[in-house]
Amino acid sequence: MTDNDTTVTGWVGWGVFAAVVLLIAGVIDVFHGLQALIGPDTAYFVGESGLFSIDIQAWGWWHLISGLLLILVGLALLGGATWARVVAIILVALNAIGQLTLIAAQPWLSIAVLALDVLVIYALTVHGRELKARRG
Repeated sequence: MTDNDTTVTGWVGWGVFAAVVLLIAGVIDVFHGLQALIGPDTAYFVGESGLFSIDIQAWGWWHLISGLLLILVGLALLGGATWARVVAIILVALNAIGQLTLIAAQPWLSIAVLALDVLVIYALTVHGRELKARRG
């Protein structure tokens, strides 16, 4: 089956679901990034091994840039861009790996986000091709 043979079915909703999840995650990331950039430069935390600090500005720039990228990719997915499927799968897979590192700190949130990441990857790998057919 080639891209030209793809027909739109009810499964195209999975692709739209993935795009909307990416858009929402992107907007949330942009807001988190802006909060960090507007707020104080450093945050201090007390752990079992002592006091440590985190550069909030770097964290803020990371979230701002990744949020804008997620929004761009989500919009491109809705437009049926094939490159956006590949980039989205890579970004979501990286996020899933990141969530695995946070399970000890925030287990319920990490598991929920990890499950959502798996659904998005499923939607884009199995039904993402139909987004291109929906556009045409």
